[in-house]
Amino acid sequence: MDEREFRVLVKHYFMKDKSPEKTKEKLDKYYGKSAASIITVYKWFQTFQSGHMSTSDAEHFGRSFEVNALEIIDKINAMVMDNRRMKVREIASAVSISSERVYNVLHQQLGMKKLSARWVPRLLTVDQKRNRVRCSKDSLQLFQRNPQDFRRHSVTVDET
Repeated sequence: MDEREFRVLVKHYFMKDKSPEKTKEKLDKYYGKSAASIITVYKWFQTFQSGHMSTSDAEHFGRSFEVNALEIIDKINAMVMDNRRMKVREIASAVSISSERVYNVLHQQLGMKKLSARWVPRLLTVDQKRNRVRCSKDSLQLFQRNPQDFRRHSVTVDET
């Protein structure tokens, strides 16, 4: 059960003139550990007593916690692709956002992680997967033709 649904139940008990303690008792009886805390029940009782009867979240104003500006994401992506050894602080100062936001963009939006001091995509692209399958099939054919000679002639490369 989500937070809003608990608020509706608390409002129901408030409207029936139940006490916060009795409300908490009922919530615990039916919902156990997932029930709202007694402090939360008291808070909502105070809110309803002050005349605010809405059970939905109040609208929050100010800066969003997520960076969704496509131009910033594209700029960060271009910077990392040009120099995969860039530090988060360097990127943050270049695009004028916080290091935490840059870290979020790199990990969440771009799906990258830091590996051996370089930013690399966490997941392979479709082309990289196809290339990997093609190389694996070619290697298997070479191995099946001449297993002894295969090890001396195989070369591995980094996909990044």
